Amino acid sequence: MSDEKPMTDEELVADERLMTDELPAAAAHPTAEHPAAEHLAETADPVRERRPRRIDAGLDGILVVDKPVGPTSHDVVALVRRLAGTKRIGHGGTLDPFASGVLPLYLGLGTRVVEFHLGARKAYRATVCFGASSTTDDLEGELTPSEGPAPSREVVEAALAGFLGTHLQLPPAFSARKVGGRRAYALARAGHAPELPARETTFHALSLERWDGTDPDRPLAVIDVACSAGTYVRALARDLGTAVGSAAYLGALRRTAAGPFTLDDAISLDVAREAAAGGRFADLLRPVGTGLDDLPAVTLRPDEIVVVAHGGWIGEGGRLPAPSGIPPVGPVAGAVSSAAAVSLAGADRVRLLLENGSLAAIARRAGGRLVPDKVLVPRAGAATHG
Repeated sequence: MSDEKPMTDEELVADERLMTDELPAAAAHPTAEHPAAEHLAETADPVRERRPRRIDAGLDGILVVDKPVGPTSHDVVALVRRLAGTKRIGHGGTLDPFASGVLPLYLGLGTRVVEFHLGARKAYRATVCFGASSTTDDLEGELTPSEGPAPSREVVEAALAGFLGTHLQLPPAFSARKVGGRRAYALARAGHAPELPARETTFHALSLERWDGTDPDRPLAVIDVACSAGTYVRALARDLGTAVGSAAYLGALRRTAAGPFTLDDAISLDVAREAAAGGRFADLLRPVGTGLDDLPAVTLRPDEIVVVAHGGWIGEGGRLPAPSGIPPVGPVAGAVSSAAAVSLAGADRVRLLLENGSLAAIARRAGGRLVPDKVLVPRAGAATHG
């Protein structure tokens, strides 16, 4: 289960908050932060209001942004929409204003393949603050000191091991889950915190990278997390505090990977602005087919390109191995494989490629036929779209 569910092109543009890893901006409650958390949190300039030049309308591709602390994910989408001069843009998972890191954006025809990325694993670096609980399970809620003793590093490391694997996780009361047609965070803000059902989540890797015991009553732990899509990292912080007999909340969060995209792939908003001003925005885009390498592929013959461009099926022609029904499994840390996205979209999906390796369509296997679901190549069959 995940908040990150497939959406139509229109929904991607209109309601990006439906796809969320963390707390939506509307639920924020400004309070004093943990006294030692500031130096561990990521900092970056917020989105600045500038009037971009509309110079790159009609762009297709994937832009991997390093979202700074401050703006909402919606702010970033709106800025890139203006810079690119396009209306068709969406992303595969929200980051809170206080969070930073990898935010893949899908432009133009890129919105056609976003569903194949939504189920991919995520990786984060999280700062967990012990010694207090939060109404929102993060630094933006009202804090209540813990009655239990502060844990040691050894106790926290031992407790982390118990979270590995697949478990049921209780979503935060301030979450984007819907209850009776209303967002849970809206009910919680009105003083009617709903009882949300637990959801299945998987932690593939958890490692304590740094421990700060400067304040022995309120220590900090910096934890690297690799998890399934839709996981609430602030719920992990909350549950970890309970597991060690104390209390804890999320003090800072940086997404280090979203599926196959990592911080090494991400560009800053200033770089995007400069590229747009210089007419080079298209150079920042990755091909639409990037990150889908776990899907098997068939290279189309010239006559097949015309058929596929018109939505017609083609024969497999012995070009694919027998379907196993089991998607490949990739690494759990670092550059996270998009194999989980294959699982979400179905193991029967196949990439149909042009001779130059660019993506023409995504098809499903059906009794020896390849039936296009997502067609990217124009009916003329001449243009390529990566």
